[in-house]
Amino acid sequence: MSTINLGPSAPPKPKTSYIKDATTKTFQADVIEASRKQPVVVDFWAPWCGPCKTLGPIIEKLVNAAQGAVQLVKINVDENPEIAQALRIQSIPTVYAFKNGQPVDGFAGALPESQVKSFLERLAGPVGPSPVDEMIAEGEALTEEGDVAMAAQAFAAVLQEQPGEPRALAGLARSYLRAGDIERAKQTLSLVPPEAEKHQAIASIRAELDLADKAGDGGDISALKAQVAADPKNYQARFDLAMALVGGNQHEEAVSELLEIVRRDRKWNDEAARKQLLTIFEALGPTHEVSVSGRRRLSSILFS
Repeated sequence: MSTINLGPSAPPKPKTSYIKDATTKTFQADVIEASRKQPVVVDFWAPWCGPCKTLGPIIEKLVNAAQGAVQLVKINVDENPEIAQALRIQSIPTVYAFKNGQPVDGFAGALPESQVKSFLERLAGPVGPSPVDEMIAEGEALTEEGDVAMAAQAFAAVLQEQPGEPRALAGLARSYLRAGDIERAKQTLSLVPPEAEKHQAIASIRAELDLADKAGDGGDISALKAQVAADPKNYQARFDLAMALVGGNQHEEAVSELLEIVRRDRKWNDEAARKQLLTIFEALGPTHEVSVSGRRRLSSILFS
């Protein structure tokens, strides 16, 4: 087992200048006057608001990606009820866009990132990838190249700026997993905030860790193939073969073995083969060619 050395800790980066908190006293300067120079987006939120916790990080990420073309002002309506009343805010989160001292656009509720991006681009033009997006993409590329130490440093740098960022936590956990340190991978995932638990990146690495646990004692592939060849109805041996193949990163072959169990006896061992297939698809991600092909083949068997 190798250990990833992240090196000395980098100093925390300063808070972005594109985002600020405003109050009733500063609203005139931070929003009305500022919007005469460039568009200003105002996010009305409160600490108890669940959807606000989903929407807030999305807006912040995209505003940072706009690199100064638009400013974001955040207003806590619990602490500044006068502004919410003056603007007739009915629910939160609510987002208003200001230009030339006047509100020109807005929406209510936690929209998906694509719609928030379109909203900002109507104000400020195309929004490119943020520095955080670029760093995560670099970490993922390094992981695929096998340079897990450098990948871990990239993800750790993101987490210094945005603690709890689900893609960075998933990437760092995957770096530890690829280095053979399953325990540190699990410890990293213990830092995932509750609102990020259902994020695709988190679900994927949890499934990958589950596979790693089950494949750890998968057995000898050649011996298991011999058992299956001698008795094709030995489903436990076929299942063990599939897990051994997963341990050897032979996912396509593993999927074929599990599909064969489903084809022969889909109810075997409380549908263990079908459930394991879904875990593999989750670990690989929905767009991986093995997942796409495997899901299609599984549906063909189940609905034939």
